[in-house]
Amino acid sequence: MAQNSKTITSHITMKRLQLLNRYYKITQFYAFLKQTAIKGGIVVVAFALVLLFLEYFFLDFNYLLNTLVATYSAEVIISFFLVSETVLGLVPPELFIAWASKSAMPWLFLFILASMSYLGGIIAYFIGNRLFLIPAVKNHIENKIALHITNLRKWGGLFVFIGAMLPLPHSIVSLACGLIKYNFKHYLLWALFRYLRFVIYALIIFQIF
Repeated sequence: MAQNSKTITSHITMKRLQLLNRYYKITQFYAFLKQTAIKGGIVVVAFALVLLFLEYFFLDFNYLLNTLVATYSAEVIISFFLVSETVLGLVPPELFIAWASKSAMPWLFLFILASMSYLGGIIAYFIGNRLFLIPAVKNHIENKIALHITNLRKWGGLFVFIGAMLPLPHSIVSLACGLIKYNFKHYLLWALFRYLRFVIYALIIFQIF
């Protein structure tokens, strides 16, 4: 009897997975993921090449980063990063990761930066959530990020995962989550992948600087 129950449960699970796989194919999730991942890889490689080119021919980035560490307190840099990660990702996180590499405790500062990025996403979520109180602004924002909202409705948490890991603006994805009132607990769980992205990028950038 127990064996039959396990077999039925396994069959149901496989059926659900097949249906999900079919749904993701129909909605072109895999194509979107592949395209975004390729773009992400290109962005990382291009960023590294540009830095190396500028370092070799024009600028001493190590000197600039050391000057930045000496001139501005960690509180100022981290606060600016929080604002950037809340408002449309104004400055690439990679620059702040490079800054962290020059600090006295690189991995501690990396953790703080990742936490600020996570917090910035949460703030963006609540900004989107409260935009319902201002219909004109809400409609304007919805039109601007209509594609993100469409993808979020199609793919849910997986789209939040893509925003956390790949070069989609994490703050815009978070804003979209707030706008459509995506489940906040689910958002918090999927957005945790933001920490993994920072670790992966740090393993590359820390070697450069």
